[in-house]
Amino acid sequence: MFALFSRSLRSAPAAPTRHPHLLIAATSVWLASLCNLPLWQAVAALPAVQGLRGWGFGLAFFVLIAAGNAAVLGLLAWGRLLKPVLALALLTAASGVYFMASYGIVIDTTMLVNVLQTDPREAGDLLNWRMAAALLLLAAPPLLWLMRQRLRPLGWWRQLWQRALFITAAVLVGLASLLLVFQDFAATMRNHTQLRYLINPLNSLYAVFDLATKPLQMDTRTLAPLGRDAQLGTSYQSQATAPLLLLVVGETARAANFGLDGYARATTPQLQARSDIANAPNAWACGTSTAASLPCMFSHLGRSAYGQRKSNAEGLLDVLQHAGLAVLWVDNQSGCKGVCDRVTEISTSALHDPQWCPGGECQDPIMLRDLQAHIDALPAEQRARGTVVVLHQMGSHGPAYAKRSLPAQKKFLPECQTNALQQCTREEVVNAYDNSILATDAFLNASIEWLGQRSGASALLYVSDHGESLGENNLYLHGLPYAIAPDTQKHVPWLAWLSPAMQERTRTATGCLQQDWRTREISHDDYFHSVLGLLDVHTSAYDGTRDVFAPCRQP
Repeated sequence: MFALFSRSLRSAPAAPTRHPHLLIAATSVWLASLCNLPLWQAVAALPAVQGLRGWGFGLAFFVLIAAGNAAVLGLLAWGRLLKPVLALALLTAASGVYFMASYGIVIDTTMLVNVLQTDPREAGDLLNWRMAAALLLLAAPPLLWLMRQRLRPLGWWRQLWQRALFITAAVLVGLASLLLVFQDFAATMRNHTQLRYLINPLNSLYAVFDLATKPLQMDTRTLAPLGRDAQLGTSYQSQATAPLLLLVVGETARAANFGLDGYARATTPQLQARSDIANAPNAWACGTSTAASLPCMFSHLGRSAYGQRKSNAEGLLDVLQHAGLAVLWVDNQSGCKGVCDRVTEISTSALHDPQWCPGGECQDPIMLRDLQAHIDALPAEQRARGTVVVLHQMGSHGPAYAKRSLPAQKKFLPECQTNALQQCTREEVVNAYDNSILATDAFLNASIEWLGQRSGASALLYVSDHGESLGENNLYLHGLPYAIAPDTQKHVPWLAWLSPAMQERTRTATGCLQQDWRTREISHDDYFHSVLGLLDVHTSAYDGTRDVFAPCRQP
């Protein structure tokens, strides 16, 4: 019987071979349909895309995307690379569907940079069973089908001319479908620019291409010098004690949920209880992600010029070092994005401390532990002039907001305990986020108290790198392109505390700042110049019109 079964297996007809173009075409259709659900949902919600004409537009748009997928995959998937390339496209698209549908994000070059700079701790906060289910439903069926297909062998010349015809046909089909609805398509893309970032996985492929060609768009190898002429002002000539400035870089704090900025909830009770805080309720970030905002705010260029720069340049911390000050970066995050590459850096995110690092997740106050020892380890000659310390918070980094506060700080309950925010009510998501702002409030107050114990001139300047979406219009997290991002991702808290000695040294009264900043629009564009002005550092890179302390500085 076993021999009979073996003979039947040998005599069974072999599975038919498939032309490579059939695999590319089938994959392209799958990608254009199920792997573009967020796009089709957004298109269906447009008022102008309704009725029979709307169905025609949707069909033509579908054909255009499928043809575009086929042309791009036809260029990339050759020979033995055919199945791996198609499999990678399917997995990328399935992942994109999950994140776009779950958090309302879009995929562009900035989002790709965020992904590449994500550390394992942050990546773990994004993984859950829903993502696995999305991959299983959207990628597993075509992957199983793809693995079972036997490819028809083709000679290199035959493969070359047939592939050229295939790509040409795909381009012509795409152009034809576009011309049929060009008027509606042009108007839709012009009025709803976010749609272009939802075309999956062409959005990811474009982002990879754009990032890969950055060296052709700008000189990434050269670091232009900046502020080499920096000198310390007259306030340093007869100082009894060296000044100390804490620059606290917040993470994902949005002004809309900051009690000091008018939020209905008391999320900043300790800061609000102080009368010596100067708060700027109208402050704006230069990016919607850490990767975009952090290098921009420490640059002298400002948002517009920074995005158009032809090469990288030294930043604020370099200029402070050129002036002769001691500079230290303390990081409780995933790194400084190149901002602190040339200064002393300390990381606290992986420390073991039963009080501040329960479960291996270090809270921001861990940065104050041993801070004086870290400062004392800096060069004595520079410390004698003055010290600048940057504290880079974990802050309100999502989606695991519940991890950003200690049990004693969880005032707003119930809170979302999972990183799959769609499993929670919006109230639970906001509660968890607001508790993280409470933790930031406590950390900032503790930092001010730490400074207050020192003699001499000291100050603290706090500003968040970007804001956050918490479910408004079904948007979560951050990172949307600046032009289409909601204000909640761009409007950030900004505040300063100056000790009495610092106010005297800089001839800048907190009361004046409180009045001036109340109505002044401030942005990250002002950060570089304001820090230099506060520290009395003179350099040709300084622009006094962008120094937010200047209007209150007495002659």
